[in-house]
Amino acid sequence: MDKKYRLATWVREVDRAYVHRRTFLKGVAFTVAASAYGQATDVQGDDQRELPSFLIVDTHQHLWDLGWQKLPWLENAPAVLRKNYLPVDYQQAVEGCNVQAIYMEVDVAEEQLQREAEHVVQLIRNHVGLTRAAVVGARPAAAMFGEYLARIRRMPEVKGVRQVLHVASTPPGFCLSKEFQRGIRKLGEAGLSFELCMRPGELEDAVRLVSECSETQFVLDHCGNADPMAFSKKPARQPEHDADAWRRAIERLAARANVICKISGIVARVGAEWGPDDLAPIVLHCWDCFGPDRVVFGGDWPVCLLGAPLRSWIAALHAITRSRPEEHQRKLWSENARRFYRLSGG
Repeated sequence: MDKKYRLATWVREVDRAYVHRRTFLKGVAFTVAASAYGQATDVQGDDQRELPSFLIVDTHQHLWDLGWQKLPWLENAPAVLRKNYLPVDYQQAVEGCNVQAIYMEVDVAEEQLQREAEHVVQLIRNHVGLTRAAVVGARPAAAMFGEYLARIRRMPEVKGVRQVLHVASTPPGFCLSKEFQRGIRKLGEAGLSFELCMRPGELEDAVRLVSECSETQFVLDHCGNADPMAFSKKPARQPEHDADAWRRAIERLAARANVICKISGIVARVGAEWGPDDLAPIVLHCWDCFGPDRVVFGGDWPVCLLGAPLRSWIAALHAITRSRPEEHQRKLWSENARRFYRLSGG
């Protein structure tokens, strides 16, 4: 392992993370109104808020160290994201929760894909932080994908791969090319899954992909990147997609047995004032379509900070889902993820 990015670079003073957390939380107000989804709870600042008592498997944990990682997409990202987010910061973000995390690739520069995979595997093996498994970056359409796949297969901590499909380098229809589908089929043969993170207007491409690669397991990230504004009676901005078209696409994807849905990401798009009711139409439609056995929780930290702190997102989802049977809640928060990502231990 290159000394320039050894594990020590990820262990920073807790004071810095704590100061950052308090400063950010003081600037975010999240008042949950009393509703059919749960008791009113104030989660502003460091106040106590109602969180689930279950084990939480966060299937979407991002970590990055800009001291060595190249993340081209950060150049135009909001300032809150243009800084290091390390294991110690994540532990602060989930304080008070019983969490195991699955690392999600962070769209590093292509030449760093192998290095990113090796780095996060070393974090897991050395018990740094709360990370227990990983989904790493990959380019399924690349000519050398088979060789890359052979290398990551030797890492049992790696459970799947992702290539972000909502950027300029992956235009509409990119995932339907013969080269891309060939790589996706190789994933299935290797026993690894592919995470779908794409524009909501292109979910029909996802339907075709999962149908034509039926032996590969897929995870639909971020509820298909649903925009909460599409379901608001008084949207604060123009919605990014049509609500009914999204509903139909989710129903079509849910009809494919080789897809599960990750309840994640949507809090990053909320307005300045929001509550569980603003997210409930998305969460409940996905849960009802995919069923209690094919939904998993994802924090999407630190990207979630564009809308709210991670614990506020957890509290909101708990408020939305708490009226469902406890057995179904446990499946959402941890049991489905432990089975799908093949997590071992307690």
